[in-house]
Amino acid sequence: MNGQLTRRLGTLAAALLLAGCVNLAPDYQTPALPVPATLPAASGAPAPLPAWSTLARDERLRQVVELALARNRDLRVALLNVERSRAQLRLTDADRWPTVSAAFIASRAPNSQGDQANTLQLGLQLSSYEIDLLGRMRNASDAAASTLLATEAGARSARLALVAQAASAWLTLAADGEQLRLARQSLQSRDETLRLTALRENAGAASALELSVAQSLSASARASVAQLERQLAQDRSALSLVAGGELPEALLPGASALSDGEWLAAVPAGASSDLLLARPDVIQAEQQLRAANANIGAARAALFPRITLSGSAGQVSDTLRGLFEAGHFAYTLTASAAMALFDAGRNQAHVEVAQVNRDVAVAQYEKAVQTAFKEASDALQAQSTWAAQGEAQQTLLQAEQTRVRLTRLKFDNGAASLTDLLDAERSLAAAQQARVQVRLGELLNRLSLYKALGGEPLAASAQPSAGSPAPGAPTQNS
Repeated sequence: MNGQLTRRLGTLAAALLLAGCVNLAPDYQTPALPVPATLPAASGAPAPLPAWSTLARDERLRQVVELALARNRDLRVALLNVERSRAQLRLTDADRWPTVSAAFIASRAPNSQGDQANTLQLGLQLSSYEIDLLGRMRNASDAAASTLLATEAGARSARLALVAQAASAWLTLAADGEQLRLARQSLQSRDETLRLTALRENAGAASALELSVAQSLSASARASVAQLERQLAQDRSALSLVAGGELPEALLPGASALSDGEWLAAVPAGASSDLLLARPDVIQAEQQLRAANANIGAARAALFPRITLSGSAGQVSDTLRGLFEAGHFAYTLTASAAMALFDAGRNQAHVEVAQVNRDVAVAQYEKAVQTAFKEASDALQAQSTWAAQGEAQQTLLQAEQTRVRLTRLKFDNGAASLTDLLDAERSLAAAQQARVQVRLGELLNRLSLYKALGGEPLAASAQPSAGSPAPGAPTQNS
């Protein structure tokens, strides 16, 4: 009896050693990059991207981004998805191991003589355990592991997008605040001009046309102030939503002049397109492709027989006392192999679906790389044009300032009309507003380039825990 048990255990051990030795999944190969080898408007070796705390030159802006990382609900959902994928991987891995349970079984049934007899069993039970000879469960586990990595990359992509979104909202608020300040200055000047023109018109020193022009410009300036006040309120609401709650006044741009100062550092960029492979969304797409490739192996293995083991071992007796006495040990061991002879093509269809899903994942990976190339190319090519436009806008502003000064001197000496002065002031106001917009566009392009190149992985201290409420988040009772 012991020899028979030894042989069976040896057979079981050999089967377990062979488990997973065959892998029916296709050999994975990363698709070639469907983009040019070099990025346009970039040169030199790849340089490490600066940390966000280095890229941002304003302390208030840094703190706003940190608050957004700690309180934003979309980011919290992305991190919770990572925890869910990690738990799902543990579930999938657990399927590769046998489940052993402690069991006490009592039954009453007729024996061979037809008499009712009690049977008591106390011991261990082995549930149906599949020997993974063809790697079905191992491929399922590999797919779950790749899905986890894809979800982690997705969370990192969400963090990077949130950094850019929060910074963009803050800079837009600063730009609109400066626009409003300029509009109010223009309105004050227009109202004063209207008052003086009305006095001159009553005295016969100004025409009704000049008064009408002054009234028109004053009303236009008042409409611009109202529009910008509304826009500024909407900007604050948008920033509060991104930041996960209201922000202290000390962290808002306030009266800061966006057109002055260096708010964001320059973003270095190398020439090689391989830089794009570090983008989290590209990493996510590749891990999803790996998962789809592993699923093909799991689907193929289902075409072959499944070998399962089950059994039990322990004390067996017809009395409770006998369970604790020697000589009552018994065991059962059952092996089965099952294969579908007719399933109307179900398993083969699963293989075909898995292969199509892999082809879809290839296309999605290539699209992710192409999208990354386009975003990086657009941001790189826009760098020089934004700089040139900013210089031209500054030259235009200086010229308009000179024009207003000279026209005012001519007006004071009676050599220019009020219409000429108002037209010069209107052009100066437009140049000031345009300068702010160009500066905002240049800064937003730097953010776009930073995001397009994949950013730098954020420090762990800047990443909120998915398992607990983030700072500033409402509690269950709130």
